[in-house]
Amino acid sequence: MADTSLTLDKLEAELEKAKKVFSSLEGPIKHLEPEELFTGREGFQRLISRFPVIEYGNRPMFSGSKINFTTSPQPSFNKNFDLLLSNLSEHSALGIRNIILADSPKQVERIYTILDDLSKNRDLEEQPDVAVLNLSLHEGFIDKDRKLACYTDHQIFERYHKFQLTESFSGKQALTLKELYDLKPGDFVTHIDHGVGRYDGLEKINNNGKWQEAIRIIYSHDDLLYVSIHSLHRISKYSGKEGYLPSLDRLGSNAWNKLKAKTKARVKDIAKDLIKLYAERRATNGFAYSPDTYLQHELEASFIYEDTPDQVTCTQDVKKDLEAPHPMDRLVCGDVGFGKTEIAVRAAFKAVTDSKQVALLVPTTILALQHYKTFRARLKEFPCRVDYINRFRTPQEQKQLLKELEEGKIDILIGTHRLLSADVKFKDLGLIIIDEEQKFGVSAKEKLKHLKVSVDTLTLTATPIPRTLQFSLMGARDLSVINTPPPNRYPVQTELHTFNEDIIRDAIHYELSRGGQVFFVNNRIQNILEIAGVVSRIIPDARIAVGHGQMEGHKLEKVMLGFVEGDFDVLISTTIVESGLDIPNANTIIINDAHHYGLSDLHQLRGRVGRANRKAFCYLLAPPTSVLTDEARKRLKAIEEFSEIGSGFNIAMRDLDIRGAGNILGAEQSGFITEIGYEMYQKILDEALHELKIAEFSDLYVEEKQREFVRECTLETDLEILIPDDYIANITERLSLYKELDSTDSEDSLLAFQNRMIDRFGPIPQETQELFNAVRIRRLAKELGMEKLVLRNGLMSGYFVSDQESAYYQTELFTAVLKYVQANPRGCKMKENAGKLSITIYGIDSVLKGLGILRSIDPMKEMK
Repeated sequence: MADTSLTLDKLEAELEKAKKVFSSLEGPIKHLEPEELFTGREGFQRLISRFPVIEYGNRPMFSGSKINFTTSPQPSFNKNFDLLLSNLSEHSALGIRNIILADSPKQVERIYTILDDLSKNRDLEEQPDVAVLNLSLHEGFIDKDRKLACYTDHQIFERYHKFQLTESFSGKQALTLKELYDLKPGDFVTHIDHGVGRYDGLEKINNNGKWQEAIRIIYSHDDLLYVSIHSLHRISKYSGKEGYLPSLDRLGSNAWNKLKAKTKARVKDIAKDLIKLYAERRATNGFAYSPDTYLQHELEASFIYEDTPDQVTCTQDVKKDLEAPHPMDRLVCGDVGFGKTEIAVRAAFKAVTDSKQVALLVPTTILALQHYKTFRARLKEFPCRVDYINRFRTPQEQKQLLKELEEGKIDILIGTHRLLSADVKFKDLGLIIIDEEQKFGVSAKEKLKHLKVSVDTLTLTATPIPRTLQFSLMGARDLSVINTPPPNRYPVQTELHTFNEDIIRDAIHYELSRGGQVFFVNNRIQNILEIAGVVSRIIPDARIAVGHGQMEGHKLEKVMLGFVEGDFDVLISTTIVESGLDIPNANTIIINDAHHYGLSDLHQLRGRVGRANRKAFCYLLAPPTSVLTDEARKRLKAIEEFSEIGSGFNIAMRDLDIRGAGNILGAEQSGFITEIGYEMYQKILDEALHELKIAEFSDLYVEEKQREFVRECTLETDLEILIPDDYIANITERLSLYKELDSTDSEDSLLAFQNRMIDRFGPIPQETQELFNAVRIRRLAKELGMEKLVLRNGLMSGYFVSDQESAYYQTELFTAVLKYVQANPRGCKMKENAGKLSITIYGIDSVLKGLGILRSIDPMKEMK
């Protein structure tokens, strides 16, 4: 126990408080005495004396033997690495062992790199002896008795020490499963080969005396289609515009194929243009940046939070693009507060270390100011000059700034579309970073196009891009998605209310009582002062500021800076706070007339709070739902439902359901999306892109052509492979598991899935084990170039790529298969029938044996 006396004082104080409250209780209800509910100092001491007690601290309460530790805390180095290095060298000379503890393997790597670089740069005769370990410790210490110095990385770099929240089944996963897998009988589904039908549940089918499970789909004229659990990826839940009922297709008719072909042709036209742009950029020579310097490592290690896995991947992607000889055009898409700005800081600094200038283009003057503060704070220890230009700067300031920019004295310039003016001239522009590109007008985008030809471009967006667009963008620009939220973030609690002074007072009062700040968004300038008057009347002690776009520049800047620095408790403003404002201390937002906002606007506004590790609140004030339009009611319901961290994508999908696909790819496209469903449109788009990449643009996508000859392998079998009812009784749960299993794409993901099932439902039954083996054999068959695999009557037949001109037949992989057939003439036979080549393997009495044979012709083993 630590500081026992303090703990006991707190217990006694709480008991006294309870007694005081109890004495003031009135009414007929009999309450328990405080002593029955709470424990005071004496009671606690009596209870604890029954147990062995270990105390640590300087003021013990209990008598007993003492152990003295002669330790001192880790010294502060104020990010001065020379001090750190000399301190470590002193320890080495005194025979004290130096250990630096870091929270992640990546940080271990960075610390070693920094220490190596520092030692080389300072020409040290002897390097200090330091071990860097991937262990977490709250505070460092020096123990001279044991000749040990343990330092923590977060104290060296003055970062927050992240605490671990126990991992549970996250709501984000639950939403994904709920959105994508929860098919209920009667739901519309789209099959990529047969069109729109109605899902009618799971059904058991007797196949040569063996039981299997299949999905039953009803089509027009009550036609039935049974879909094997191995083909679930060919089905998607229909999601078109809300309220639109699709007509069912007829099995065997050509109408669906015509619609699919027409959609694919349209999609290919758009994709061709995008891929041509991509090809032009690839052909242009850009500037290839040099690999990371020790300054870059130092900057990344000094980030006060720990990188999320997606941030690490995204940083690596951006650096790889910058070091490539052609211009970068990368889109970083991540939800609000997921750390996109840090990616921009690292990219900008990498450009600056190679003596290039950086332009950061933002949609609002306030955001320019916010980014300026962020960049300046992150880069203050480094030789890099950051400045900003917007309408708040005086003409004289702007003139001087532009002069210095042209002379190359400014490294990073942040600004609104003012940056695109003709008088803004860079000495050597190397990188453009665009924040929230969708908020810029057409003319600004046209100017950007001319700028972007030979300059590296990084675009950041928080409005999630629906998957269809994501696929189309893959043809024209590289995409990085940040899905993982920073650790210890809580979902924002979202509540819908009518305008009510009591709710406003309670919300503001609660936030102020915990030392926080409040955003109050009111998008009408006409009555914003009236709202400020209401707030000041109900919370007279709150320090209130008002901000909107029609204020004079310097006044608005003063208000915003004052709020950022904590001079005001409540900021009443228009939606100028929407874009990227980052104030971790503000954790309550009240949005007035919330029914007037679009879904993505509400999501962006809500993203202003919940940026620290404390619970945040969002109050939506709107008239009673009975008087709202259908669309407004659905929007508010959606934003209230999807309050989980990272739910931006679900919100974008819901927005699409409410409004329809609209002009996602031009007006003529929306009709197709409504007819075939959103998910299926994405699959067709994916197919079209793949066809273009391996046909018309094969030179550009050489890797793609070499990597994948078979898109998917179908499996037909008479083996008993299913999840039995007595193992998992719930049909929806079984379907969701079948779907998840069908989408596993590696042995690791299959084993992880298997372990989750054992963890949730117990030992795997034999039929389900066979199902896992069937998934394995299908995946291996696909890797070996088989489009279809049949396991029946103890025989296994595999049908190879149907296109006889395919480059597959010239690969080492096919040569390895041929060698195996020649070496095993009794065990297998290869034949050609109607232009299709197949292999038959005899005498297999189980899937496992077939799996073993397939593995024995694993191309990787054969080539080695």
